[in-house]
Amino acid sequence: MNKRFLKPKSHVLLASLLCGLASLAAAQTAVIVNPKSALSTLTSEQAAALFLGKASTLPGGGTVALADLPDSSSVREQFYSKAAGKTSAQVKAAWSRLTFSGKATPPKELPSAADVKKYVAANPDAIGYIEKSAVDASVKVVLVVE
Repeated sequence: MNKRFLKPKSHVLLASLLCGLASLAAAQTAVIVNPKSALSTLTSEQAAALFLGKASTLPGGGTVALADLPDSSSVREQFYSKAAGKTSAQVKAAWSRLTFSGKATPPKELPSAADVKKYVAANPDAIGYIEKSAVDASVKVVLVVE
């Protein structure tokens, strides 16, 4: 047998791994609000404006309390990349400028998606984002970012 070729079991393992990576890359991010929020839908542009400090109120009015995931989160990276076209470094730079100038306060950074969901569920003015697969009845989805 030629050792340059993978064994049949290795092919199955490699195929499974590649399929798993593809599904991770294609995961959807849901922008969520409290179920009592009057907000029912949000565009990517509106979400980007909120999470980049360009808007401080929800569409239709109302204060907003932003919930963010840590820099190390792949969901955060995907959200900012897909919704705002920004990298983590660009997001940090934007918030640094806004914070230094006193124009805005950055989102509340929470350690996990479960914490973001809990914060949004407990705060009628909150908006955050988590993986769509983590959504339950405690929150309302207003945008799905793919």
